[in-house]
Amino acid sequence: MAPKAAITAVGGYVPEYRLTNKILETMVDTSDEWIISRTGIEERRILKGEGLGTSFMGLKAIDELLQKRGIKGAEIDAVVFCTTTGDMPVAANAAYVCSEIGADHAFGFDLQAACSGFLYGLFTGSQYIETGKFKKVLVVGADKMSSIIDYQDRTTCIIFGDGAGAVLLEPNEEGLGLQDSILRSDGSGREFLYIKAGGSMYPASEESVAKREHFVHQEGQQVFKFAVTNMAEVSARIMERNNLKADDVAFLVPHQANKRIIDATAKRMGIGPEKVMLNIHRYGNTTNGTLPLCLWDYEKQLKKGDNLIFSAFGGGFTWGSIYLSWAYDPA
Repeated sequence: MAPKAAITAVGGYVPEYRLTNKILETMVDTSDEWIISRTGIEERRILKGEGLGTSFMGLKAIDELLQKRGIKGAEIDAVVFCTTTGDMPVAANAAYVCSEIGADHAFGFDLQAACSGFLYGLFTGSQYIETGKFKKVLVVGADKMSSIIDYQDRTTCIIFGDGAGAVLLEPNEEGLGLQDSILRSDGSGREFLYIKAGGSMYPASEESVAKREHFVHQEGQQVFKFAVTNMAEVSARIMERNNLKADDVAFLVPHQANKRIIDATAKRMGIGPEKVMLNIHRYGNTTNGTLPLCLWDYEKQLKKGDNLIFSAFGGGFTWGSIYLSWAYDPA
């Protein structure tokens, strides 16, 4: 039997500064009660400090992961850095990360699929393991969303935060690891969630900056409708395809975009709230960081053989679900 790609270590990092709902009340026309009732978010972390980008947080998460696994960066074969907010428009974060951790013989690339990026990256990294070509692949999910959010726009500034998580993928001969995946996309959705300027269609100009077109724009109701339907359906479908009942699932690992979307997904899967990884109230939506940060927070509750269902939805539109069997017991 060919080896499966299993997660063997997890690392995470969130900045110290807490942007609470109470602070946001002083910045835009909103309220703590309104934000919690509609999103479930109480606070989000914001990266402060000149010259600190997404790679700073990713490296913090990787350093913790390497320490926990007891290995050196030089042992890493490849890095998949999933992000929407690269340090620079051209230079890949992954290449910088490889150099910083001493992975001199590794290759790396950035993967951009909005909030589904880490899910896509987990699938992509697993393929390298399953071919037998690589033994240790890092998949990082990290975003400094505060760098692309307009803090005059109350529809988006209440949602997003900064953070990073990382997982190590290694071969597993016991059949544990990634079991199945369903990944989807629909390009018609890009008119509802996007940054207008700064790309090749609308390069940066004085006018685009003046019009605040370098920030995230979201049509909330449209995105919510698509996300509720697609996250729920794809998560239920992957269970059906693998003959999994609610009792067979240890945890749902959902993208932390909105608690109502998460609740709808869990309900469609037939699982109770005790089986749902939830930290949206603490971090908000960290885009590529949400799924690995869930694993980081819940790692001590996971046992070898636990069945996890990952589910995400992002701009593009992109969405999908992964079924994975956990490969180790708590330390």
